[in-house]
Amino acid sequence: MASRRVPLVLLACGSFNPITNQHMRLFELARDHMHSTGQYQVVGGIVSPVSDGYGKQGLVLAKHRIAMAKLALRSSNWVTVDEWESQQPDWTETAVTMRYHYGRILKEYEQSTGTHNDSSGNTVALSSSCPQLKLLCGADFLETFKIPGLWQDDHVEEVVAHFGLVCVSRGGLEPERAVHVSDTLSRHRGNIFLVREWVRNETSATEVRRALRRDLSVKYLIPDSVIEYIHQHNLYTQDSERINKGTVLRPLVKQAVESLDD
Repeated sequence: MASRRVPLVLLACGSFNPITNQHMRLFELARDHMHSTGQYQVVGGIVSPVSDGYGKQGLVLAKHRIAMAKLALRSSNWVTVDEWESQQPDWTETAVTMRYHYGRILKEYEQSTGTHNDSSGNTVALSSSCPQLKLLCGADFLETFKIPGLWQDDHVEEVVAHFGLVCVSRGGLEPERAVHVSDTLSRHRGNIFLVREWVRNETSATEVRRALRRDLSVKYLIPDSVIEYIHQHNLYTQDSERINKGTVLRPLVKQAVESLDD
């Protein structure tokens, strides 16, 4: 008899400017790890690109980032692209995005059968408890918690304590140390799952954009369908890299305004 597992959905938030093979690889690594715990059954993954209001330099329009992500994930039978966050008129805090998706997941779960077919076609019994949603990220994401003014303290607490993190190692970063030095992360370390990536992949969207601006090949770094889309729409040029140049990231502006209002 199959053991009962908690159904789990993995959510990745970010620019996806553009989506890379490494972005998609994070989902596969995280799913394997969470299954290996014997506690969870990953039933879905969500890619949630940030809205244009984020203000990051070189950020092309959300409609393009959404289109590229959908093209890239055509090959996945469990990870989807959600447009809600990208369609918001202003930048949306990660905690708010997680609340939205969790509410939708709970509604969908009420209509589910209570079982899930794994990648081998076997029926796995799910627990009667509510499904969980965890934030999927790379090790560099943990470093953002330390940037002054980027996160609200109560949002960090909510994301880590209420939802949880699945963090995949990246390069020479030490996610274990990031957890250790943060009182909040350390306090909730039981809800932070650190995944070791033994097959190193250092692909970054920043390097992909740089290569494209210099008319260099990015084949095997991003899917061919995404490369075709980029060329078709003339994305990631010297001009596009000037988008939002000199603009302060919206999270920092929003936090500063809220601090003044307090």
